[in-house]
Amino acid sequence: MNSKSKVITLLGKFPLHNLQHCRTIAKVRLKWVKNRSLDHIIDLQTDIKAACLIKDAIARSPAGYLTSKSLEDSQKLLGLTVPTMRFTRRYPTLFEEYPHPKYPSLPCFKLTKLGKMIQEKEMQVFEECEGDIVERLCRLLMMTQNQMLPLQSLHPLKWDLGLPDDFDRNLIRKYPDHFRVVKGTTSGTNCLKLVQWKEEFSVSLLQKMNEKNIGGGSIDGVSGYKQFKRGKAGLQFPMSFPRGYGAQKKVKAWMDEFQKLPYISPYEDSRGIDPNSELMEKRVVGVLHEFLGLTIYKKTKRNYLRSLREELNLPHRFTRIFTRYPGIFYLSLKCKTTTVALREGYQRGRLVDPHPLARHRDKLYYIMRTGLIYRSKALDVLRYPDNFVDNVEENGEKEESDDDEEEEVEMSGEYYDSDED
Repeated sequence: MNSKSKVITLLGKFPLHNLQHCRTIAKVRLKWVKNRSLDHIIDLQTDIKAACLIKDAIARSPAGYLTSKSLEDSQKLLGLTVPTMRFTRRYPTLFEEYPHPKYPSLPCFKLTKLGKMIQEKEMQVFEECEGDIVERLCRLLMMTQNQMLPLQSLHPLKWDLGLPDDFDRNLIRKYPDHFRVVKGTTSGTNCLKLVQWKEEFSVSLLQKMNEKNIGGGSIDGVSGYKQFKRGKAGLQFPMSFPRGYGAQKKVKAWMDEFQKLPYISPYEDSRGIDPNSELMEKRVVGVLHEFLGLTIYKKTKRNYLRSLREELNLPHRFTRIFTRYPGIFYLSLKCKTTTVALREGYQRGRLVDPHPLARHRDKLYYIMRTGLIYRSKALDVLRYPDNFVDNVEENGEKEESDDDEEEEVEMSGEYYDSDED
């Protein structure tokens, strides 16, 4: 049975009145609730990402260093709120500054001994997680209409998806039975295409989570997932409403109606669904939920999602979904951009299920922070690199355990629907 037939079969299991659900409170003004804990994480990871990108650029440089001239115009690309030179000088434990061999007045930056060690460890993590990386990349391609994506859209997502810096060269060549680089039919740009559909990857993260009865609930002693499999209930998204949320009772009633709608897997063909229907809206929520679930930190920039709109068959201005479903998604305005995060991915300011790559990046952050605090004495503090993770987790619990405050701020909904970040 093809995916389009599956959708038709699924629709036939649900009463017609569920498919004709009317939005009775669509014009309710929702309030943006600032989550200090998630904002802090996004702020922190912006610096970690920038350091990783600089580290990778130095590592792939034939000379083994970058000049200040090559860094000066990269502030916006790295997502920094300070000049790149100032940022790089903050972390002497990771980056070593020295004069250019031929032009002494030109500062250069190379990786320190610790920086090289953390780079080698990262390569080991990528090697150990290669099967997971391949699966995640397959899943992403399977969510698209033609099972392919432009490489230029994938490159900005490397850090979020946990892809190696050279994935478009070495990884793809290593798995010719999974991936192939082809020319786009309309744009003519290089695209990454899935060679063969992987049925074992076509079960969404939400389906897996409900199958394990994580927050599933039961009806007459039968789990919510079994009810869904029997066609008697819609698959439900986990929701976590902010404290003091405005019009909470009305919003919860609306969410209850939303949860009853049929769940369309992001791996199903959705081209036969009315784009203006609430069924399509729930399908869009499912696609965004799955995409964020595939990322290392359960978050990404809103503009990165916009670049995939057509491939993922998302409607125009689909980003309104993020403010319509604040129990599922969180929008952050930190670092002069808009980031969307999956609420269920975090608990008390920490990732619920940290990926091995996220744990490795904690080591990198520990090196960065130690250099920022102790400066010239940092190397004495970092004598025992094998204890990085333990130190990070101990200190992290102390710093973040009480930092889960939310502040209710009423703002115009049009702000979030704008096309600018």
